Amino acid sequence: MQLDVPDRPEALAFDIFGTVLDLAGSLTPRLSELLDDCGAQTQVTTLWAYWRMRQRIEQYQDNLLMLGHSGYLAVMRRSLLYTLRTFKVVFSESQVDDFMLAYQQLDPFDDAVAGLERLAGNCRLVMLSNGEHDYLVHLARNRIKISFDEIISVESVGQFKPHPAVYRHAARRLDLEPGQIMMVAAHSFDILGARASGYRGAYIDRYDLPYDESPLQPEITVDDFKGLCDWLGV
Repeated sequence: MQLDVPDRPEALAFDIFGTVLDLAGSLTPRLSELLDDCGAQTQVTTLWAYWRMRQRIEQYQDNLLMLGHSGYLAVMRRSLLYTLRTFKVVFSESQVDDFMLAYQQLDPFDDAVAGLERLAGNCRLVMLSNGEHDYLVHLARNRIKISFDEIISVESVGQFKPHPAVYRHAARRLDLEPGQIMMVAAHSFDILGARASGYRGAYIDRYDLPYDESPLQPEITVDDFKGLCDWLGV
C-alpha cells in the first residue's frame, strides 16, 4: 500500500554505513587480502561477522562510559585490532593502516543510489551518521554522488547512535518535529533509537535479519530502496 502524499514525512534521515554504503562488498575483498598477507587461516566471512559485532560494542561502550564521540574511523580500527587479536592473527600496525584506506573507497548499493535519485525533491534527504562530518562530505560527494539536503554527523553531539541526543539534535537542526522525520536504516538499533525519540521508522531489511523484540517497531519494513520509494509513492 502506498502512502498518501499528505502523510509523507518532511525529511528522510538515512543511516549510511550498511544502509546506503555496501560495507561487506567494499571491505571483505581487502580484508581477505589482509588475512592472506598475515598468513592467517581464518575465513574472511567469519572474521567479518565478528568484527561487525565488535564495532557496535565499541560504540555502545563509548556511550555508556560517557567518553564522547571518539570517531567512526577510530572505532572501526580499534575494533579491527581487537578482532584480529581474538582470532590470533599476527599483524603489523602498518598492515592495518594500509587496510583502513579502503574506507575512503566505499561503494554504495545500486538500489540506494537509484532510490535516493527518485526521492530527491519529494522529501528532504538527510544523512544522519556516526561518521565524522568531513568524511561524510567526502562519501556523499565522491562515492554516493548524491546531493543530500543536510549532512548531520553525531560528532556535533558527542555521542554515537542510538543515543537519543543524536535524534533530538537532528530534529532541532532540521527545524522539524520528530514525527515529521522518518529514520531509514538497515539495522534495527538505529530505528529503535529514532522511534524512542519520536521519529517514524523505515527498516530496510536488506540482510534478511529479524527486527528486535521491542514495542518500538518500524512503520514499514521493505527489502530495499525501491520498496521504500514505492511505499512513499514516488
